[in-house]
Amino acid sequence: MAFIQYLEINGENLPLPDSYEVELSDVEADSGGETEAGTTQRDVVRTGVVTIAASFSVSPSWLRKLTEYKNKDKIWVGYFDTETLDVRQTEMYIEGFKAKLQKDTSYKGLWSVSFTLKEF
Repeated sequence: MAFIQYLEINGENLPLPDSYEVELSDVEADSGGETEAGTTQRDVVRTGVVTIAASFSVSPSWLRKLTEYKNKDKIWVGYFDTETLDVRQTEMYIEGFKAKLQKDTSYKGLWSVSFTLKEF
């Protein structure tokens, strides 16, 4: 049985993640809020903005690649969409990048990397 490819960045398949969480949110205009009558008015500008939190256990070479992606202003991300159960492409950026040494080895360690991908 083959594994699902959850993430790819700029056409390169990423390793199987330890955790993978997709959040869809709406962007609201400043004109929304509570009315004088006490009801909530939402002025939705955009729906379904994707935020993906992922973590990986990776080798030093993958740590280097992921750090390079973090330093880019924009990246093309193919991600497993939980609504359609298919891969969807979108432009994103990386935020909250963390790298932690899990185990020291003769090959420069096993690293735990986590970050959040945010859609433009």
